[in-house]
Amino acid sequence: MIIVFGSINTDMIMRVPHLPKPGETVLSRSYDVGSGGKGANQAVAAARMGSKVAMIGCVGDDGPAVRLVGKLKREGVMTSGVSESETHLTGTAVVVTDPSGENQITVASGANQDAHQDQVPDEILKPGNIVLMQMELSTPETETLIARAHELGAKTIMNLAPAIKISHSALKKLDYLVLNALEASQMAEQLGLKGDSDAMKLAQALAQFGNLTCIITQGEHGSLAVTDKNVQYRVPALKLDDLIDHTGAGDAYCGTLAACLHNVMGLQKAMKYASVAGSLACRKQGAQNSYAYLSEIEDHLALLDD
Repeated sequence: MIIVFGSINTDMIMRVPHLPKPGETVLSRSYDVGSGGKGANQAVAAARMGSKVAMIGCVGDDGPAVRLVGKLKREGVMTSGVSESETHLTGTAVVVTDPSGENQITVASGANQDAHQDQVPDEILKPGNIVLMQMELSTPETETLIARAHELGAKTIMNLAPAIKISHSALKKLDYLVLNALEASQMAEQLGLKGDSDAMKLAQALAQFGNLTCIITQGEHGSLAVTDKNVQYRVPALKLDDLIDHTGAGDAYCGTLAACLHNVMGLQKAMKYASVAGSLACRKQGAQNSYAYLSEIEDHLALLDD
């Protein structure tokens, strides 16, 4: 089982001719309302790989919550671990995207602030299961869950997005750290590590510091990894001409990676599946509805240039 401890949000997606500069108002002719939150996105991506997935999080007592939890259920994600906040509305993200697919995102955490690690029972934090986390929930709650999972034998994957500082002790209890190039640079700086601007050197420094496997995603340039044994991998991105929106690509990558690792797939092969999933997610507007199923990912693997 993959246990996702993460955010659940409503996404308001606005398409604009160009991203606004500070103080600038840019008109959008229309907007869409979608299902999001990095946690929920990654849960859906993992479920579309055929994995057994449990979502742990919190929503408000409101209409958006009914729609979001219903969406997760329809995707095959177990939602018994989703609680209801007594004080906050369901989290909301405003996504502004330009014609090239670049975006700006503002998130109101809402009920996500009330998600607690004790919603995850000890009995599922066992060897063979994976706990997948991001940084859109309370950092102390996330760090406590990392420690519990480490002690009880479940593997841990942290997608350090956004790049909020976590403790050294929590970092050293992780099995996998996934982040983009900017987040890797920010984290290395926070830790006082020397990695220059070279992504592979940054991954080496972070892997060595945490005694973990560090994976850095690089958008159109693919991804790379350094294991705790200093084994290095590079995987390209799938080249597509019809890219529309990059919003959910990183979450598609992480959810797919978790599903592949849960299926005991080798790291490099898992990164290839994740790379294809991330690229395919850019063909449609929004996040969850853009994610590919396992069969479609496998159909595109041969197009991934080595």
